[in-house]
Amino acid sequence: MNQSSNIGILEKFVNTVMGVKPGNQKQSLNTSATTKELDIKAVIVYKLGTILQIGTMIIVLLGMENLVNLLDSNSAFPSWVSTVVTALFFALLSIRSRIFSLLDNTRSQTTYDQVIRPRWSPPPLAFPIVWMLIAVLRVISSVLIWQELDHQFLVLPFILFVIHLAVGDTWNTIFTVERRLGAAVPVVILGPWLSAIVVTVIYWQTVPLAGMILSFSCVWLTVAAALVFRIWQLNGSEPLYPLKLASVEE
Repeated sequence: MNQSSNIGILEKFVNTVMGVKPGNQKQSLNTSATTKELDIKAVIVYKLGTILQIGTMIIVLLGMENLVNLLDSNSAFPSWVSTVVTALFFALLSIRSRIFSLLDNTRSQTTYDQVIRPRWSPPPLAFPIVWMLIAVLRVISSVLIWQELDHQFLVLPFILFVIHLAVGDTWNTIFTVERRLGAAVPVVILGPWLSAIVVTVIYWQTVPLAGMILSFSCVWLTVAAALVFRIWQLNGSEPLYPLKLASVEE
């Protein structure tokens, strides 16, 4: 009984930190594909939403650079203050980058709970736990890069990093929120997975230790991409593009 209670407390804590809403098995998803027609409007929305999120986060990077320069140049603040502020900033980006997105990026277990999954699929709780660990690794590796690049934020490694976060948020909209299982396959491969490799390589070239720390995210995203592909196969193998959706009765 105590073990079950502890697991429940852990799940609530992890989901709260990561902003994940537990799935409701009695609640039907609010959309379903009814045709094989490409949803051109959705494609445009995804692209614009991603581009705007990237642009917003780049502006935020510039703002952080100005703030940290102010802290570093003010003798009233100890030298470690800017490091703490930077670490908190990267923690915010890693855990809640979706606050900069105009798309619906609600984290929920609903889709994952309701689709057919392979036997080897991790339990739902594993995802927010692993992403919490990855968030910590992202903070550590990014602070190392920041220190190496003289406290700059508007640099290639961080621009690529925010691009990676933005495409990951867009993928979440496609898979978790809208349940477009077909479109989620190429997007997870060309988006979060490929961009994670690119960011890791750039981090590695800048600070080898940072790249090694971040490489774990590539391993996890490889597993996640394989899982998305297998879920797509097990649930009808719909076309690999966004289908027009129609509302279903609640």
